[in-house]
Amino acid sequence: MKGFVDAPNYFIELLEGGTTLEDVIDNHVYEQNLAEKNAFVVADLGALMRQHVLWKTTMPLVRPFYPVCCNSSPVVIEVLSALGVGFVCANKAETTLVLDHDVPPENIILSGVCKQLSLIKHAAKTGINYLVCENEADLRKIARAHPEAKLLLQVSTEAQVEEASVTIGCSVKGCRHLLEMAKELSVNVVGVTFQVLASCRDPQAYTHALSDARCIFDMGKELGFDMNILDIGGGFSGSEFQLQQVHSVVRPLLEAYFPSESGVSVIAEPGNFFVFSSFTLAVNVIGKKAACRDLLSSTHDELTPNDVPEFVYYMNDGVYGTFVGKLFGNIIATPSVHKMSLTLDEPVFSSSLWGPSCDPLDQVVEHCLLPELAVGDWLIFSNMGTSGQEGPATLSDTDQPPVYYTISSDDWFEMQEAGISLDDTMKNLSLVQYGL
Repeated sequence: MKGFVDAPNYFIELLEGGTTLEDVIDNHVYEQNLAEKNAFVVADLGALMRQHVLWKTTMPLVRPFYPVCCNSSPVVIEVLSALGVGFVCANKAETTLVLDHDVPPENIILSGVCKQLSLIKHAAKTGINYLVCENEADLRKIARAHPEAKLLLQVSTEAQVEEASVTIGCSVKGCRHLLEMAKELSVNVVGVTFQVLASCRDPQAYTHALSDARCIFDMGKELGFDMNILDIGGGFSGSEFQLQQVHSVVRPLLEAYFPSESGVSVIAEPGNFFVFSSFTLAVNVIGKKAACRDLLSSTHDELTPNDVPEFVYYMNDGVYGTFVGKLFGNIIATPSVHKMSLTLDEPVFSSSLWGPSCDPLDQVVEHCLLPELAVGDWLIFSNMGTSGQEGPATLSDTDQPPVYYTISSDDWFEMQEAGISLDDTMKNLSLVQYGL
């Protein structure tokens, strides 16, 4: 049974007769226990489909553009393309991947700051005309190498300035300067983009950002630009509640600043939102150490009657693999213990989880409560869609855990109802019955 093979053809396992994702994980754990006990990933494409439906239901007037950097799985690209989603690419590899899946260039935005001249030339050669720009140096390079470009000016937001160590985008005043320079260089500016981080809790963040965007649109009109694209960024965590919160704030602001009769197309960049819940990682415990902590919280090796044991577990995947996002500040949630390893009513102990490298940075989870585990037990990490599935440069293809793609028969029926077929819209995918 296979769930992942070399491009250009990928097998999708169809789950029928009440078979669940947990059944698939159980089966692969059983297979790995008989083999090398390697880590593996199970992907639920139905979750991807359901997130798309949630987006279209909640924000029907905002077209999603998926940032490929979140998860560059070719299957994710294929499915989202079939669903009519656009793509945001930051480098040549991402643009090539998306174009290889027959995504029209007009559905691609080239993002990133301080672009290499070769990247701009590549965009011009492949017909990718929508480029994000936030500084004078990039603007001059674009004018020289891609005169047909259509620019989206990246404006910084107050929330981003407060939360991020490096500010992305320029001020409203800086945008005025870029507009004037674009006019001199005969470069077309068609819109504005901004980012409000998903961690931002200030409902006024979108108020300020959209007010600034309206100001820039007015400046562009004054200078003779026909600006008709507004990108409200990617501040979407993946939860329905947070999406509804953002929508409740953004909808009246869009109606006030960019009403439908203005002719402005509104887009967004939900990356984590789409893939967060679609991928589940199973890892094997390959090592274990016990330490003791007394009531005064000092740690030592010898056990005394007043001590509480603590455990350090080493897994066969770490921050130089699928958990690479931990190095960039991502928080890894406590895993669950695979049910074949667990008995009822076991006590739990303070535990930490580490990768296999023995590097001090290779700590995946600093502290969690788990029952005492044995070498050979399995841990299940849910919501791993944006953790390492982008193909980190530190790994070769042979080092990455295999990905087994699945979809339930009900979700596949929903995809067909949405007009998606393997013959026309997902030519690189093959559907096989699970277990065959």
